[in-house]
Amino acid sequence: MELTAVKQKFILHWGEMGTRWGVNRTVAQIHALLFIADAPLNAEDIAETLVVARSNVSNSLKELQSWGLVKVVHVLGDRRDHFDTSKDVWALFRTIVDERKRREFDPTLTILRECIAEEGEAGDKAALKRMQDVLEFMETLTAWINEMERLPPETLMKILKLGAKVQKMLGRGED
Repeated sequence: MELTAVKQKFILHWGEMGTRWGVNRTVAQIHALLFIADAPLNAEDIAETLVVARSNVSNSLKELQSWGLVKVVHVLGDRRDHFDTSKDVWALFRTIVDERKRREFDPTLTILRECIAEEGEAGDKAALKRMQDVLEFMETLTAWINEMERLPPETLMKILKLGAKVQKMLGRGED
């Protein structure tokens, strides 16, 4: 696949952002390439386009598949696996939120509940209160995320665009 200067710029930036999000640069670049590609790509095409080792592409594709961001597709007349990603930014966002919740939030909620149960009423009251506060916050945020995921993208976009107007509606805005 031939990349224009603009496509290269997008892919390189997405790779840099990936490192800030805790994702390997190549993983993020491959996702960006698949996102802007008009058709699914095979691993060889990805390696050639991004000038990275084929083994790096294979490992990166496995990582993207584990996140649910890339799927294998088959192309008529070609026995090789091809890879594609959703072109819907809301679907991608939801997939990432779900996966981060599963990998980060859920284990933390489990540990917080265990710590609170083990500490009990006889333990350090101040530490227990702080852990309960974190648990309550994370459970509330999880419930909110679950509510937002049930809304259609059009409604979510309206909510996002409300921004600071929500504060004013609640009577807490700056005058």
